[in-house]
Order: sequence, then structure tokens, then C-alpha cells
Amino acid sequence: MPVVCIVGGGGLTAERRAFREGIRRQAGERFAAGERTVVIAKDLRVSVRSAERWRRAWREGGLEALRSAGPANSPALTDAQFAAPEEELGKGPSAQGFDDERWALARVQTVIRRRLRVSRSVPTVWRLLKRHGWSWQAPARRARECDEHAVGLWKKEVWPRAKTSRRPTGHGSSSRTKPGSP
Repeated sequence: MPVVCIVGGGGLTAERRAFREGIRRQAGERFAAGERTVVIAKDLRVSVRSAERWRRAWREGGLEALRSAGPANSPALTDAQFAAPEEELGKGPSAQGFDDERWALARVQTVIRRRLRVSRSVPTVWRLLKRHGWSWQAPARRARECDEHAVGLWKKEVWPRAKTSRRPTGHGSSSRTKPGSP
């Protein structure tokens, strides 16, 4: 299967989301009973700021406003939607009109936009590819334009001078007016 660089995602599990929703629900019931925000925050072991934010939401929408909105990182595309662009990716970059045989995230983003007529950010494309088993791949060979002799000379002559420390060797002093002594 073709490969591209990918980044992992995060988020809460369904159990953890349900637990947090339960805490908010308890707070909402206590808001309705007229308890003070500071007391509720202390008892539920949450910040006063969170409790205040929940009270504001509760005032505007009741207990329903304290329900979980679901996972924050829901999939950008379903597996069925991604099947069509994935088929195009399998044909290679040149089949998509690119100059060379190199997939980059921006190119994958372009294929998805052309095929599905939806725009997704580069990080979202990255996570989407990882979810579907794609990974990154480094080139197997060096470029034809690479001058091995010039690279060798540079490593031998220039790099040792470039990597030396810029700090002066020898004794130093913390005084600006009095140089270090030997």
C-alpha cells in the first residue's frame, strides 16, 4: 500500500465522556436546588470557573445544555467516503497530474478535494491517512543530481569548521572590565 506521513489523534473515551457528563448533570441538579457555585465546585472537585461556565449554560438551556456534545474529533470522512480517493491514491501521483512519483499531504488533500468536493486541513488529511493504514516513506535512493564528490569534500573540510564551538577556550571571568586570569 502507498505511504504518507501521519500524526496520531487523541480525545476521551466514551466512558470518560459519560462520566464527565454525569458530573455536569449533578451540578445542574444542584444549581436547580439553589446551591452556591463555590460549594458545588468544591464538592464535585472541579474548578470554580468550570462550575460557573456550567451554571451559565444551565441558565440558558437547562439540564439539556449540560449534555455531552460527543467526541471532539469525529472522523473527517467515513470509510465509505474515503474509498474513492484511496483508489485514486493507489494509481500514483502521476495519474493525478503531478510531476513526480511523490505523495505529499498537500497533494493528497488536493485529490480528496477534487474527488469528494470537500476541503480538509492538512492535519486532518494526515490523521485520515493514518486511520486507513498509510504511513510515510523515505526515498530509497539518492537524487541523480547529487554530487557525491562535492558532498565528501564538504563533510571533510567545511563541516569540521562549522561544528566547532564559538566559545573561546581558556579561562573566563564574570566581570566585564577584568579579563580572566590564567
